[in-house]
Amino acid sequence: MRDDNCIFCKIANGEIPSRTLYEDEEFRVIMDLGPATRGHALILPKEHYANLFEIPADTAARAMQVAKKVGTQIVEKLGANGLNVVQNNGECAGQTVPHFHIHLIPRYQDDGQHILWKPGKLSDEEMDAIRDQILADQES
Repeated sequence: MRDDNCIFCKIANGEIPSRTLYEDEEFRVIMDLGPATRGHALILPKEHYANLFEIPADTAARAMQVAKKVGTQIVEKLGANGLNVVQNNGECAGQTVPHFHIHLIPRYQDDGQHILWKPGKLSDEEMDAIRDQILADQES
């Protein structure tokens, strides 16, 4: 299913021009118009899924296969020193377009980007309580 009001649906399906790096029957990979670094790309499914929680597991798995294929090519061709594979879900997590997508962000020594977080610290009791909350009511 596609969403006629979704800009990423329109780009993924060729209705809006993009700088396409890869395309198959399920996905289009485009260069990001607001790149974090040189070569930043987006993997867009052609079908509309708002986020990770809506995309079928097999489609998500294929998206990661595309990430590996295109990410490898980006790193090799651009001489990047690493690659961030980023997927945000929800506005508070940094998702700005409600269409599942994966960022491929090539990293270069001293590129000035900080796609990191500050590690926190929880007690063993807090960690156990969180684990127990997540696992509550799950079938074995």
